[in-house]
Amino acid sequence: MSLMKETEVQHPQSSVAQQPVTSPWKKRCQTVLLHLRNHTGVGMVCAVAYFDPGNWGVDLEAGSQYGYRLLFVVLLAGVFAIFFQSMASRMGCVTGLDLASHCRLLLHSRPKHTMLWRWGVLYPLYLVSEIAIIATDLAELLGSAIALCLLFPKLELWHGVLITAFDVIILLALGDPLRSRPLKLFEWFIGALVIAVFVCMCIIVSEVNIKWGHAFQGYLPSKYIIPNGALYVSVGIIGATVMPHSLFLGSALATQDRISTSSHNAFLKEDQFSPTMSLTSNESGTITKESSLTLVDRLRAVSFQAKQYFLSSFRVPPPSTFATRATCHSDRENNSLAFVNAHIYHGLVDVAVSLLGFAVVINSLILIIAGGVFYHGTVSSDGNKPAGLFEAYDLIRDLVGQGPATLFAVALLAAGQSASIIATVAGQAVSEGFLQWRVSPVIRRLLTRLLAVIPSMVVAIAMGKRGIDTLLVLSQVVLSIVLPFITLPLIYITSSKRFMSVKVPVSVSALSSSTNGCESETENGGEKTKDFSNHWVSTTIGWAIWLLVLVANVYVLTTVRKEVEDAD
Repeated sequence: MSLMKETEVQHPQSSVAQQPVTSPWKKRCQTVLLHLRNHTGVGMVCAVAYFDPGNWGVDLEAGSQYGYRLLFVVLLAGVFAIFFQSMASRMGCVTGLDLASHCRLLLHSRPKHTMLWRWGVLYPLYLVSEIAIIATDLAELLGSAIALCLLFPKLELWHGVLITAFDVIILLALGDPLRSRPLKLFEWFIGALVIAVFVCMCIIVSEVNIKWGHAFQGYLPSKYIIPNGALYVSVGIIGATVMPHSLFLGSALATQDRISTSSHNAFLKEDQFSPTMSLTSNESGTITKESSLTLVDRLRAVSFQAKQYFLSSFRVPPPSTFATRATCHSDRENNSLAFVNAHIYHGLVDVAVSLLGFAVVINSLILIIAGGVFYHGTVSSDGNKPAGLFEAYDLIRDLVGQGPATLFAVALLAAGQSASIIATVAGQAVSEGFLQWRVSPVIRRLLTRLLAVIPSMVVAIAMGKRGIDTLLVLSQVVLSIVLPFITLPLIYITSSKRFMSVKVPVSVSALSSSTNGCESETENGGEKTKDFSNHWVSTTIGWAIWLLVLVANVYVLTTVRKEVEDAD
């Protein structure tokens, strides 16, 4: 009996001892992986816009004309992009609205001079935003068309333009990324294209003879830019890097709830079983799927579902998560403090790491390749004229080999297609936010692409390759000119406590007051709020960047006007 009692006492202890003990390091790794799975995506999607074919055009021109000297501008433009994209991400996370919706609430129903604000400011700002998206799509169209011509030399340039114009079918498989939950298929597809571009550029630069000491010196500030006529190209680099449409899209995607994504997707999987299947429960309560239908009936059901999915792609989608019927900011509330705390810092890290790790590096590699091959290489561009995409492909093929040249064309095609999809989704966010006009992504794609096809076809037929390269750089200069109009409301909104304050729940307020308190909490009509607006240092930097871009644009426009007058 004593032996049995002793065994009974020791058995629970032995079972506890046999339970696996998770180490703190393993728990931290699991937490990091969970955060990466949930929060990674927005930064990668936004990074695509910062190395689109327009960037390729201006980076190749900069490298072929000025060597590595404009790498400092590439780095500076990347810092500008991270700064403004982080602003847009924080605004969407805190307020639950994208940049376009904020502009509508600010300008659509002003208490005084309503029609003047609406027709004098709001609608022109919407028009400028659409021009930016069309200029972006123009660059994506031209880049993808050039890539097709490089991969298939028998194609004429205008053939590539026509083929690329009908890439709308890609959107049918990706769904609508602007819903309340992140669409992981969309993010994975874009991420795969980004990694493909990154890998291709790394392979190419490894095959080119680069003097890395001289290359890294290009990241140092230099006064070489202004006296040597490089300011025009520098403004093009800034316009090609800090993309206005990416600010709209980044702020829209930041409104999504990324915490409960896995449970939400699991619910959808259970709820989206085929109508030919029936759900039963076994004795253990586990849900199983049963079907007594034949293979032909199942194929018919799948065909019916595919048809419905195809038709739904042409229907007007429901309102996005950031859509609101409010006419002013006072008619709505920002997101909860719990939502903001769970998303804001992860979102900022995701944006900063993606832009710095992919966009800035890829742009730098493109310029370094152009500088090493054309400016510092054995073969220089004719008369120090700017090199385009065709010249870069031909020279990489002749000096390095057909393999790296093919990778160059594949990377260009991947960059063009991914950035083209991003521009379409951003256009949907812009039209819905400014005008509450919702249209299917496919129809939106057709409208935007039609406006880009017309000038591309004219230039491709009339001017050929050199005209296409010039149009690429010109589209990026247009984006730089549009940039101050888009970033003005962004800086204003994110710098205001009125728009960026979040209510603090009573329980949280009592807890914080019983401890050390919260320095960023302020009293607002008897309620405590936490302020997420820009620090005065960030606001000052934002306005300084805005003024710098504005002055550079004015200088370039004045210089171009004088050159045109002298030519006449």
